[in-house]
Amino acid sequence: MTQMSEERGGAAAAADGPPAPEKKASRAGRDLPAAIGVGLVLGAAVVASLLTVRYLFLAIIAAAIAIGTIELAGVLRRAANIRIAMVPVLVGGQAMIWLGWPFGRDGVLASFALTVLVCLLWRLPGGAEGYLRDISASIFAGAYLPLFGAFAAMLVLPHDGAARVLTFMIGVVASDTGGYIAGVLGGKHPMAPSISPKKSWEGFAGSVVAGIIAGSLTVSLMLHGHAWQGVLFGIAIVLTATLGDLVESLIKRDLGVKDMGTMLPGHGGLMDRLDSLLPSAVVSWLLLSLFIPA
Repeated sequence: MTQMSEERGGAAAAADGPPAPEKKASRAGRDLPAAIGVGLVLGAAVVASLLTVRYLFLAIIAAAIAIGTIELAGVLRRAANIRIAMVPVLVGGQAMIWLGWPFGRDGVLASFALTVLVCLLWRLPGGAEGYLRDISASIFAGAYLPLFGAFAAMLVLPHDGAARVLTFMIGVVASDTGGYIAGVLGGKHPMAPSISPKKSWEGFAGSVVAGIIAGSLTVSLMLHGHAWQGVLFGIAIVLTATLGDLVESLIKRDLGVKDMGTMLPGHGGLMDRLDSLLPSAVVSWLLLSLFIPA
């Protein structure tokens, strides 16, 4: 009986044919077609807002920050039982984005300070256990997402705001794309193996080259600045974009998660796309305000 069963099993296996080859992941660990498609859709939405009613860009930033906050809060709760003061951080985050329109930097900083105060009060009924942990996470979430995001929103306020936002976005995309291509083609020396094993020094060099080219062209052609200013801008964006990527990788390793969410195919969560944009927005606003006063 056993022999007959084996023969029947072998015949069935032969009829089914050889097992299908396993699908290999890309060297960069992404579903590349999906990642490109999502990136194009997001980029088109940003460009459309800037070329029509540029203040619609504020709505895009506000929505992205709210979704990113929800993703971060969910990961912290599931992975470490850390509970962010969601209502104050979400409401205060929207205030930081929208009050930057009429009041500029003062409106953003005042909103952040009030958000911190409300978070301190909001968590009081929960008692002493975990108070410092939850408050620290709430303040971190308020600074990392809406406060940093507000600097991107403030880029659009001057008369040449659309060009400023595009300069910022192109710089980050160039850094990411240059690093991706150079890393996939020739990445051999890990940059920070304990934090992000796939990030290499060759990839970083590709980011620097792409960032310098993008910065010099956009600052000189779109904002009528000097080429040397664009070179400095490009280098700064590469540094902050890389730092943002490494920081989020470290956060995810600390929490033991692969992605912050699953909203964007090929990318993970929205937070996984905001990581390099958020710190770069701060530096973009500072440098462009210095180089090209509104």
